[in-house]
Amino acid sequence: MAKLVNPHGGGSLKPLLLEGQAQSEELTRAKTLPQVRISSREVGDLIMLGIGGFTPLDGFMTEADWKGVCDDMKLATGLFWPIPITLSTDKATADDIKEGSDIALVDGETNEIMATMTVTEKYAIDKAHECTTVYKTTDAEHPGVKMVMEQGEVNLAGPVKVLSQGEFPKKYSSLFKTPAQTRKLFEDKGWSTVAAFQTRNPMHRSHEYLAKIAIEICDGVLIHSLLGKLKPGDIPADVRSKAISTLCEHYFVDNTVMQAGYPLDMRYAGPREALLHALFRQNYGCSHLIVGRDHAGVGDYYGPFDAHHIFDEIPRDALETKPLKIDWTFWCNKCEGMASMKTCPHGKEDRLLLSGTKLRKMLSEGEEVPDHFSRPEVLAILRKYYAGLKAHEKVEVKLTGHSAK
Repeated sequence: MAKLVNPHGGGSLKPLLLEGQAQSEELTRAKTLPQVRISSREVGDLIMLGIGGFTPLDGFMTEADWKGVCDDMKLATGLFWPIPITLSTDKATADDIKEGSDIALVDGETNEIMATMTVTEKYAIDKAHECTTVYKTTDAEHPGVKMVMEQGEVNLAGPVKVLSQGEFPKKYSSLFKTPAQTRKLFEDKGWSTVAAFQTRNPMHRSHEYLAKIAIEICDGVLIHSLLGKLKPGDIPADVRSKAISTLCEHYFVDNTVMQAGYPLDMRYAGPREALLHALFRQNYGCSHLIVGRDHAGVGDYYGPFDAHHIFDEIPRDALETKPLKIDWTFWCNKCEGMASMKTCPHGKEDRLLLSGTKLRKMLSEGEEVPDHFSRPEVLAILRKYYAGLKAHEKVEVKLTGHSAK
């Protein structure tokens, strides 16, 4: 029987999460160490290190790693890596930490001790350089650029011992899965080729079509939802998951799709983030990543198919997980079905172009959603969510006398 793709780096999964007595003892020790508070993005990265999603990293990147990743998409060892995984703090805190000493990493929002870290290096970075190379812009309106610019002045590098998966296992229950768990599930199903469908939105008809194209090629599809932080206006993970589950129940053949979630915040890095998505999906056991229009993009910072092109610019052996590049998809009235630029000969007047942004706008503003944009069962769940937002907004206005907007 054919086997799943290897974890990145060619070895085995490298989860850094301690368990049992080792976890208890390290947590006790962590309480005696100097504390460094970390951001939501850093918490997500840390949990991915813990569950093996960022195999084979052993912690946060050194200056040589940071520079190599920004400039050449390579770690200091030469291993392919497209986006820096770094930890930062303010100068005063960094000045009090000696290289070679241990610190405790604390979630800045919940105050939970998340990990211990041996600080092997302290270094300052050129934030504008990171933004230019990774995000292709230094515009402060870009949410990923904003994230980098708000980081502390000093990066801390070193190996970590992860102590917690944060809120994710409890909040998302069976939806939150580790790479070891998805690999086991794929093997149990007899899948060896699996396409990952990356999403931060409920799935409309275009998304459904992309997944079904992949099912024709692969043994199955992993619908892999981001569970971390989004930008304002995006639909929360629990609502998205319910809508996707309903879609799978009514419109997919049994044993062809599986839904799971992962703990990262979106960086909105477009092409570079598409590469990171492929890399950690390789760790989850996926042989392919579905890459459609404007993958991981935001606004107009990237061309619609920049994420397609970047896979042609990296070495052929950089990743085992390969892209499934799919053109712009839409409903065509003349074709009487879903189609793409490659399969539909008709003009734009016959095409209903679909996007998550457009759907969110229509629902939030109470507009009528055109036929064939989204499945009725999905729309019912989303309309209920937006009705709840409107009701909450009215209560807020009544209580404060001001609009919640």
